[in-house]
Amino acid sequence: MKKELLMGTALVSTLGAASVAEAVTATMSGNHQTGMEFDSPTGGTDTNSQNNDNNFSISLSETTDGGMTISSSFKVMDENAAAGDTDAGFTLAFTDGSKLDLINAGNASGSHAVSVPSSAGAEGVANTSTNMAPTGLDFGAASTVFGLEYHTASDFLADGLKASISVSTDSGAAATSTYRVDSHIAIGATYVTDLGDTALTIGGGISEADGSRDGTTATDDTAGMHLGISAVTGDLTVAVGFADGSVAGVSDNGSDEYTGDVVKAGVKYVTGDLTFNVGIASGEADDHALGGDDGLDDGQDVTSASVSYAVASGVTAILGYTSTESTDEGVGSDDGTAWYIGANMSF
Repeated sequence: MKKELLMGTALVSTLGAASVAEAVTATMSGNHQTGMEFDSPTGGTDTNSQNNDNNFSISLSETTDGGMTISSSFKVMDENAAAGDTDAGFTLAFTDGSKLDLINAGNASGSHAVSVPSSAGAEGVANTSTNMAPTGLDFGAASTVFGLEYHTASDFLADGLKASISVSTDSGAAATSTYRVDSHIAIGATYVTDLGDTALTIGGGISEADGSRDGTTATDDTAGMHLGISAVTGDLTVAVGFADGSVAGVSDNGSDEYTGDVVKAGVKYVTGDLTFNVGIASGEADDHALGGDDGLDDGQDVTSASVSYAVASGVTAILGYTSTESTDEGVGSDDGTAWYIGANMSF
């Protein structure tokens, strides 16, 4: 009987200790943006639609006795549907200011792509699915979920310099008719300095990926480089960027590839509660079957602008405009304009 009492006391004590153990710190954030888009394609019918962008995320973090912070996050909702997004990994933040992302860490090249201003609205002229001309600087930054990314502390090797390196490996799945990325390695860096009253940021990166599929192999696996510069003087931001690369596995059956490049430039100006954005992007791509080269280019030239007004804390009204000129396989297509009027509420 004495043994049973001792065991019962130990069990109750253990459960009691577990019940009072401190939990990790949880914070939530997100936004709700909704508005109307008015799309006017040159060769089609004008359409009006409501656009929603709803996001809700939960971040978790805790600090060890040694000062290292362990954090992760997941999305409960993304856009209009419940996402159940549980593919985030862990981030270990060390006392020297460096960080290590584990599992689905991403690509170090893409992490250092300079932000170039463009319309803050949710408007856009739809392109055909076969137009592969890029409009973003990180289009050649591929990775798998089985990877990690290491971020140096600030002032790495020189004042104002930060750098990252990332690697990922094969999932082990059997090769099929759909091309897939097997592994990657990438590096990226950002340098920040002051030139008088101007804060100058230079960011760039290089990425190389290997992939596979049964049958025909890709001429060029997914890879790319980018370089961008941003200058902030008071309330004025001016930024430009360039990227060049190749992507494999882009058609409906995952078998095609393209080589492409893009140039972007943008300006943002803040005055009181108003923010003005203007941006341009010009991209070209030669997309073709794996191992081929048809010599016919796709292209996209996008001009956008917006005016945002801070109605209240966390509430912003947005008026946006976008104009697009496109070519698909050397033939003009999908030109047009689009307007957007809406509001964003963030928390």
